[in-house]
Amino acid sequence: MSYEFLEHTADVKFVARAPTVGKLFVESALALKETMTKGTEIKGTDEKTIHAEGKDFESLLRNFLEEFLFLFDAEEFVLAEVKELMLDDEAFKLTAKLKGANLHDYELTNDVKAITYNEMYVKQTEKGWECQVVLDV
Repeated sequence: MSYEFLEHTADVKFVARAPTVGKLFVESALALKETMTKGTEIKGTDEKTIHAEGKDFESLLRNFLEEFLFLFDAEEFVLAEVKELMLDDEAFKLTAKLKGANLHDYELTNDVKAITYNEMYVKQTEKGWECQVVLDV
């Protein structure tokens, strides 16, 4: 696990770290999944492909994570794992192949309302990449 949850007064905040920006996005998706599933193990039997784009890494990350909220709420799909992520870091576009399951197979409710820009950052460090995200719950 390359993410950790931080103290926040009302919402959920996490910092993720990875050697590449693509892996950073995957770690962020896993932190969101853990928040949404409260640690329930999800068996990935269904596959989905999502696309996201932004004007910079922060907006791309926010839009990428919002796709998981959409899938959960509109299509009753809950993430098990990100199988593959293809990132165009110059155009700020990505495509991700996901494995997950139908929400009906689990007793979950989505406490995450939105991905916020509050305190969000994505930056390259001496050790790789790091981001911080606040989830509105």
